[in-house]
Amino acid sequence: MTVNKGLASLADNQPNFSNQALENAVNTLKVGWVTKSFELDSVIASNGILTTSQKNDLKDDINNVTHLNLGRVLGDLIRHSATIIDGSIIPGNADITSGPNGQGTFLEILGSVQGLQITIPSLNGVPASDKKRAVNDHLGTLNNIFLETEDSSVPVFTSLLESINFIVTADLATETALETAYDNLKAFINSVVGDSTDFQQTLDTFATAVATAHTNLNNALAAQPLLTHKNNLIAQREKINVQVALENSNITGLRTYVESLSNNLAFTSMASDPTLRRLMTKVAQNKQWQTYFENYENEQDNLNPIYTTDTDSDKGTLVDQIYANSGLPDVLESFDLVAVAEKAQRDSRIDTAGFDSLTESQIITKACEQVGIVTANRDIFGLSESLLNNMNQHDRDEIARRLDLNESANTLS
Repeated sequence: MTVNKGLASLADNQPNFSNQALENAVNTLKVGWVTKSFELDSVIASNGILTTSQKNDLKDDINNVTHLNLGRVLGDLIRHSATIIDGSIIPGNADITSGPNGQGTFLEILGSVQGLQITIPSLNGVPASDKKRAVNDHLGTLNNIFLETEDSSVPVFTSLLESINFIVTADLATETALETAYDNLKAFINSVVGDSTDFQQTLDTFATAVATAHTNLNNALAAQPLLTHKNNLIAQREKINVQVALENSNITGLRTYVESLSNNLAFTSMASDPTLRRLMTKVAQNKQWQTYFENYENEQDNLNPIYTTDTDSDKGTLVDQIYANSGLPDVLESFDLVAVAEKAQRDSRIDTAGFDSLTESQIITKACEQVGIVTANRDIFGLSESLLNNMNQHDRDEIARRLDLNESANTLS
C-alpha cells in the first residue's frame, strides 16, 4: 500500500538519484599516496589526447602492485556505480528509450531486482540470496555495503582506511617517493596537447617510475607491523573487486535472466492444460522439464487443501487433526455389524466381488481374511472389533500417506 502523506510534493519533482554517497565514502580514503593515486587515475580516464589503447597500456604498466594502486580500484568502483545510476551498465542503444534493444535505466534495474526477490523463491524455493541475486548482489555498492556489516566484522572501507592511515603515519620515504612519481606522471599527461608528437617514450619513462615506486613501497611493507596492513590492503581490495564483478555480471545479464525466469513461469502455468502439457512433453529436450510435465497430473492429484496446514505440529498431531476433520471414525461401535460391514465394502484393500449375496457376518469374515486377521475359533463380534480397529488404523495410515504425497507435490525441488 502506497503511503499518501507527502506524495503530492513528489509529483513535480524527480528523485535525482546519484552515487554521491559512495563518492563521499571514497573521499574519506583519500589519504597520502591513495589521494595521488586517485588523482592520477582520474586524469588518465578524462584525458582526451591519449588513445584508448595508450590508456589501457598505461594503466597496465602502473598496476604492477595492485593493492597499492588503490586509485584505480576506487576509480573503477565509482565509474561502475555511475553506470548503474544512468543505466548504461545494461548494453543497448541509448537512443531507444524502451524495449530489449534500448539502453537500460535505473528504474528498470530496480524493478527487475525487486521482481527477482519474489520470482526466485516461487520457482526455486529458496531466497534470492541463495542464488546470489539479492538486492545487494546487484546494488550493494550503492547500498553502503562497504560501510556496514550484518555481523561484528569491520566494514571494508573502515578496515581499509585503518591500514592506509597506519602506512601513511609510518612516514616512509618510499611512500613519499610514490606520491612524487604519481605527481610527475600526472603532470606529464596534463602537459600533452593535441599536436604533441613522439611522447610515448617519455610517457613510458614516467610509467616505469611509478611501477618502480610501487615495488619499493611494497618491499618496505614486508616486515611487521606494516606487513599486517599490507595484507589487509590485499584482502579489502579483493572484496571490492569481487563485489563489483558480481554486480556487473548480475546486472549486465539481468534482462536475459529475468526473461528466462518469466518464460519458465509461463511454461509451468500452461501445464494445467492437458493438451498443451502433452505437447510440451513431446517437444521438451530437457529431462527435468519432461519429468515435470509427465508427473504433473499425478502430482496435481496428490494436492489437497485438507492436507495443507500452516502449523509446525508433528506429523502425528496433524494426522489426528485431519482424521477428526474428515468425520472419522465413521463407525463408533464394533457390535454394529451392519455399519462395520458397510465400512468394509468402502475399504480400498478389500475385494467386494460377490458381497451382494452375503450376510453382514459373512462380509466381516471375508474382509478379515483379506486383511490378514485370524478368523479361526473366533465369534463374529470379536472379528468385527478386530476388523474395525484394522480399518480405523488404515484410515489413519492413508491420511499419513496422503499428507506425505501432498507435502511432496507442494515442495519445490
